[in-house]
Amino acid sequence: MKLGFIGLGIMGAPMAGHLRAAGHDLFVNTRSQVPQALRDAGAVACASPKEVAQRADVIFTMVPDTPDVEKVLFADSGVAAGLSKGKTVVDMSSISPIETKAFAKRINELGCDYLDAPVSGGEVGAKAASLTIMVGGPQAAFERVLPLLQLMGKNITLVGGNGDGQTTKVANQIIVALNIAAVGEALVFASKAGADPAKVRQALMGGFAASRILEVHGERMIKRTFAPGFRIQLHQKDLNLALQGAKALGVSLPGTANAAQLMQACAAHGLADSDHSALVRAFEILAKHEVAS
Repeated sequence: MKLGFIGLGIMGAPMAGHLRAAGHDLFVNTRSQVPQALRDAGAVACASPKEVAQRADVIFTMVPDTPDVEKVLFADSGVAAGLSKGKTVVDMSSISPIETKAFAKRINELGCDYLDAPVSGGEVGAKAASLTIMVGGPQAAFERVLPLLQLMGKNITLVGGNGDGQTTKVANQIIVALNIAAVGEALVFASKAGADPAKVRQALMGGFAASRILEVHGERMIKRTFAPGFRIQLHQKDLNLALQGAKALGVSLPGTANAAQLMQACAAHGLADSDHSALVRAFEILAKHEVAS
């Protein structure tokens, strides 16, 4: 199959690599350099998103934020300019559910299908092809694209119509943020009280407090490994989407607002590009105490 992939960053590059490894023709575009590994694997670099759309039947996008998706899709040299009837656009970015519905309508008017398919699992999941993928869009389009999504992820769910995939991703990011905050707060408390945080984490992993966040990010907090798998600034963007949506819906999200402020504190201390597990630094700064193994 002729596939396109736009956005070859920390997530997009390994995801695109899985598609190419499965033997599909792959046409790519990114705002920086196409990774050499993809070139070596036979991916074809295109000059613009428009060219990708002209040469591919299914076009995947994986870029940072809502304005980036809009530019990739609808700029003069964007995807929409290169589409022809019957093609499918799959946006795997994490962006506004409201804007997603508008983007889908514009693509549908060109005679093409649109799926919003944001992911969870970070760089590790992208490299391992074990991402969770939350999809919004028509059933028929989902079924056509599902074998391709299965090359990049394991837990793949059609949640509903366009925008519902993005809404699910926002809900995911609320849960993840609050869990990271809870783990960070608990480990700072335990460490300040004189307990070995590594042993505290080990003990908690056997009880009701056990979670994937405690397992992976708790270890990152203890070992001080804050190289980004998912950057704080990107999680801030997702929480802002949640808070904007909550305002529009008349819903109160006090926990989300608190987590967003903690992330803002981290950003103010130069940690915007650190992994979101570095949220623990906000609690450490307040306590004047670092978690240490």
